[in-house]
Amino acid sequence: MGSKPRNLSEEALEQIARRFAVLSEPMRLRLIHSLFDGEKPVNTLVELSAGTQANVSRHLQHLANAGILKRRKEGLQVFYSIADASIFQLCELVCGSLEQEHTKRAAAFGR
Repeated sequence: MGSKPRNLSEEALEQIARRFAVLSEPMRLRLIHSLFDGEKPVNTLVELSAGTQANVSRHLQHLANAGILKRRKEGLQVFYSIADASIFQLCELVCGSLEQEHTKRAAAFGR
């Protein structure tokens, strides 16, 4: 890698672990992915994720509490969008890494 690792306090390590824990749920990742092209109301996110209203709302609230998403209320509708733009970079980094790993494995098996 070439870069020197940061000196992290126990508190920092706990915060980092909590952030990864929030992102460890597939439904939450699905919801984040659905918001990559912009803000959406909850009912649209329910349709896109194929989840139930209660389940999707719970995950959206969790993501908002973690600072990853932000919410905006307009009348009776609640809209969600990405609050932390670094999530785009993180997802791209992880997806790119998985893609490389998949390519290596496929090559090893002659595919």
